[in-house]
Amino acid sequence: MSLSCVRVPQDAIAQLSCFRADFYDSLTGRADALFELTDALLCADGPVKTLVGLALEPEHRRGHGALYGGLNRGRIEFARLRRVLSSVPLPRTGDGRLVLAVDVSPWLRPDAVTSDARSFCHTYGRGENKHLMIPGWPCSWIVALETGRSSWTAPLDAVRLRPGDDLAAVTAAQVRDLVERLIAAGQWHVGDPLIWIVLDAGYDVMRLAWLLSDLPVELLGRLRSDRVMRRPAPSREEYYRAHPRGGHPPRHGSEFIFKDARTWGAPDSETKTVTTRYGTAHAQGWDRLHPELQQRSAWRDHPGSLPIIEGTVIRLQVDHLPSGGDPKPLWLWWSQPTATGAETDLAWQAFLRRFDIEHFFRMIKQTLGWTAPKLRDPEAADNWTWLIITAYTQLRLARTLAIDLRRPWERPVPSNRLTPARVRRGFRHLRAKIPTPAGVPKPSRPGPGRPLGSKNRHPAERYDVGLLLVTGELHRRPTHHKTGTKPRRTG
Repeated sequence: MSLSCVRVPQDAIAQLSCFRADFYDSLTGRADALFELTDALLCADGPVKTLVGLALEPEHRRGHGALYGGLNRGRIEFARLRRVLSSVPLPRTGDGRLVLAVDVSPWLRPDAVTSDARSFCHTYGRGENKHLMIPGWPCSWIVALETGRSSWTAPLDAVRLRPGDDLAAVTAAQVRDLVERLIAAGQWHVGDPLIWIVLDAGYDVMRLAWLLSDLPVELLGRLRSDRVMRRPAPSREEYYRAHPRGGHPPRHGSEFIFKDARTWGAPDSETKTVTTRYGTAHAQGWDRLHPELQQRSAWRDHPGSLPIIEGTVIRLQVDHLPSGGDPKPLWLWWSQPTATGAETDLAWQAFLRRFDIEHFFRMIKQTLGWTAPKLRDPEAADNWTWLIITAYTQLRLARTLAIDLRRPWERPVPSNRLTPARVRRGFRHLRAKIPTPAGVPKPSRPGPGRPLGSKNRHPAERYDVGLLLVTGELHRRPTHHKTGTKPRRTG
């Protein structure tokens, strides 16, 4: 961190200037080109459709060759930039809790045969709403969520998944590193509310809760409606009282089948909340439920007996959806073994805030152009990803400074309710009031290039798409995508 930012900034302009100085210090190669590319990204009119178009913006004082040279040959100290992002003010809930959302978003590159480290990315809704596996670069994101009716988030980390990576292991390491940075930056202290990690159904939330059990976090994830959980096993006294002939006591209790209400029993907590978007939200919670793990897949090499990972299962049923569709029950698993009715309400409301990360993905893809460049090297894609993160962070820090430059057909909104796209419209005017650490470009002449008529004697290498999973097996279509499957009785 630069020496000019040792003291805490006193206003929003000083805070934004401090972050820009720290960002520039994190650029150790082609720093001026990368910094001006980020400014061009922030000040461009309209969505970014092509990368080379940013070279025409007045904020980018260099040629298009410097633009591509910065991405392909530039160097960014990602560890230093991660520490800077962890030290900026973060959104919190009313009780001061940090809520982090984790999700994977793909950068699809189906025709980039000369690009390395591509994997098959799961996509849904393309074509006739089919599940498709398209080659690309999947990226795991972690953002901090806000409260209230807002689409803002605070991106904190991004990791590109490589072919064969174990999603749970990569996510656990990513969350662990982030939580340790947040603690080192003073964002969490002993006695503060535990940090919530919110995940969608694509994650093994029970395994992540086991891997992160030593951290001050609680995990909340969505489960598919075909799951089967287990209740706690009876005590030895209760078992031998019911089975006087003896026998080995079981490790698991009776089944809790999501699709069979006869196995539920009375909930340990139950609340009804009237909402403006969903009508009455009926939440039920059952304590101390766990999956029945098997010695296979991710638990194949686990030493000793498999653990019992208990948590609270929450079933949420609403009257109607904003889109008008038929509402289906939402099943959640919370790593807290027992929960009261008030805690259950906070849990499902925090999970609904997870959908703000979808607004973040739409913003960086459709407006900032995260997936617009046709880059060949995955390392250049990593550089561009972190430029997107720093650009969005600057927009978030400039929220209170931006002026609403609305279109004639748009409704006026208060300054504290501006969307990221509307804050970006006025960033060019704001940039004139803050210092720019990038140096003035030196005059130069373009290189001779390849002589006219000569052939390329060094064709780019072709790469196959990664097909292997972390277990060494070939990728197959997930079983839950098929119809008529039996309920999942194992974890």
